[in-house]
Amino acid sequence: MRFSQRTNWNTDESELARACRERRNAGLPVADLTASNPTRCGFQYAESLLAALTDPHALDYDPQPTGFPVARASVCAYYADHGVHTSPDQLVLTTSTSEAYSYLFRLLCDPGSEVLIPQPGYPLFDFLATLDDVSIKPAPLVYDHGWQIEPEGLRRAITAATRAIAIVHPNNPTGHFTKPWEREELAKLCREFDLSLIVDEVFLDYGFDSANPGASFASGLEDVPVFVVSGISKICGLPQMKAAWILATGPEKSQAISRLEVIADTFLSMNAPVQWALPQWVAGRSAIQSQILRRVRANLAGLDQQLAPQQTVRRLEVEGGWYAVLRIPALAPDDFTVRELLRQGVWIHPGHFFRMPESGWLVLSLLAPEAEFRSGVTTLLDYLSKHHASNGGEGALQEPL
Repeated sequence: MRFSQRTNWNTDESELARACRERRNAGLPVADLTASNPTRCGFQYAESLLAALTDPHALDYDPQPTGFPVARASVCAYYADHGVHTSPDQLVLTTSTSEAYSYLFRLLCDPGSEVLIPQPGYPLFDFLATLDDVSIKPAPLVYDHGWQIEPEGLRRAITAATRAIAIVHPNNPTGHFTKPWEREELAKLCREFDLSLIVDEVFLDYGFDSANPGASFASGLEDVPVFVVSGISKICGLPQMKAAWILATGPEKSQAISRLEVIADTFLSMNAPVQWALPQWVAGRSAIQSQILRRVRANLAGLDQQLAPQQTVRRLEVEGGWYAVLRIPALAPDDFTVRELLRQGVWIHPGHFFRMPESGWLVLSLLAPEAEFRSGVTTLLDYLSKHHASNGGEGALQEPL
C-alpha cells in the first residue's frame, strides 16, 4: 500500500512518554505538572451541565453549515461581555479550534503556501499545516523584560508564499498578551504584504491582571482581514464537548464567510445537541472560569514563593493562560532533566516541546491541584539545586530568548 507523504510521521512512542507510561502502570506516584485537561484536575462542574444536551430540538436534523443561529448568537453574547459588538453573520462554528485552523488554511492558502507563527508556541500547528499542504514558518517571539514579537524578524520571514500570520493571544506557553503596539505592527505587515491575521484567543479569559485584561482582536483592525479562533474547550472548561468558532472581521469578511460556509457544508461536522446546549454553557462559564483562575493564580503565587529563596531557577514573566516557563541552568539536555525528574515522581514538559532550545527550559502547567503542584515544584527545585551544586555551580543561567 502507498500512503500519502503528508502522513509520513514517526509514530513510535518517545522515550519520555514510554517512561511516564511505565511509571504509571507500575502504580508509582506522579505529580503531573503537564496537566492541561480541566475535567481531570478536580474542578467542580454543575450537576445540571449535561441536561443541556437533552433539548428536544436536537432530534430534528437541520444541517446549517455555519451553525445554528441560537448557537452563534450565544457566541456574540460572549463577545458583548468583552465589550465587542459582533453579528452571527460573522461566525462559523467548528468542532474544535484545530478544525477552525484547518478551515482557515484551506480558505487562505494554496498547496505550498506559508503561514508565519511566532515561537515558542504550541506544536500542533505543524501537524495541521502538513495535513493541509501548508508550510509553517517560525518567527521570533523574544524575551526582553517580558515576551514580545520581533517585527523585523517577522518581516524577514515573509516571502511571496506567505498568506497569513497566526498568533495565540495570550500565547501558549509563554502567557504573553499581544500589546497594542504589537497589534499595530502586525496590522502594518498585513497591510503591506496583503496578509490575513489569524488570532487564537482560547486563553483570553485567563489573564492574571484582573484590572488590565487582554482585549479581544474581534474589534479594532477594520482594515485588516482578521480571523479570531476560540471555543469552549478553555472558555467553559469543556474540551470533550467539541465546540469552537471562527469570527471574521475586516475587509471582505462577507466573502470570507461565504467561502467558509462551503468548506463547512462539505463536512457538516457540528452536532445538534452541543449547538443547542451552547447558550447555556457559554452563559454559565464564570463558574468554571473562577475556579480555574483561583487555581492557576494560587499555583503561580506558590511557585514564586518557592523560587524566592534560591538562585538556580528563574520564572519568566507570564500574563495569562495555564502555563509558566522556567529558565534553568543549561547543564544537560532538558530531556535528560525531565527523565530524572520523572524518576523522582514529577512529570514536566521540556521546553523544546514548544520550540525552545534543547537545554535550559522547562514548561509547567498551573492547573494541577495545589498540593500536588506544590509537592512537584519542591521536588523539582531540590533536584535542580543538588544537580547544580554537584557541577560546582557551573552553567549559570544564560540570557533568555
